[in-house]
Amino acid sequence: AFVVLDCFAIPKDLIESTLFGHEKGSFTGAVAQHQGCFEQAHGGTIFLDEIGELDINLQPKLLRVLENRELKRVGGDRVIKIDVRVVAATNRDLRQMVNQSTFREDLYFRLSVIHVEMPPLRERKEDIPALADVFLREIGARRNMAMAFAPDALASLQAHSWPGNVRELKNVIERAASLTEGALVQRSDLMFNRDTSARSSSASSANGN
Repeated sequence: AFVVLDCFAIPKDLIESTLFGHEKGSFTGAVAQHQGCFEQAHGGTIFLDEIGELDINLQPKLLRVLENRELKRVGGDRVIKIDVRVVAATNRDLRQMVNQSTFREDLYFRLSVIHVEMPPLRERKEDIPALADVFLREIGARRNMAMAFAPDALASLQAHSWPGNVRELKNVIERAASLTEGALVQRSDLMFNRDTSARSSSASSANGN
């Protein structure tokens, strides 16, 4: 199993139940027993996205689960053993959060067994052609059409600074694919999120201005 949880997207009062599950009747609205993400990921991987947004009061409970490899559902007494690989990601500086007492140091070190820092897209522009090709092929597959980039469009993509990183790249490509009149995405089809004029910003970027 590969289970993904966005810690930022789950309401504060539901995150514990979402992670660890709950028993029927444990709180208002708990009309049935529910397996949490950790149980669902047993024998596989759980990906905790935006871990820096996890409530400080829930962090000790997560730490215990990671340390002991067991949990109790909300409202339950039974100890449930789990075997899960944990991958966590954040765009925040967890070391700084530890210094500010907004993220537990013991949880930080428990999660940081293998630390991988992903540079922003503007610092790894060699990845842009491959990423852009994947996103465009996905769109083309939905349309039963083989789509591609014109050379000047690809040059504009590589010249852009991408403040929104990969999500912005995907957004720009989806917009361009909607604007293009054929299967070939042109520079004039590109509309970058921070610019008001698609053609002028794309031309400036391509010319290095």
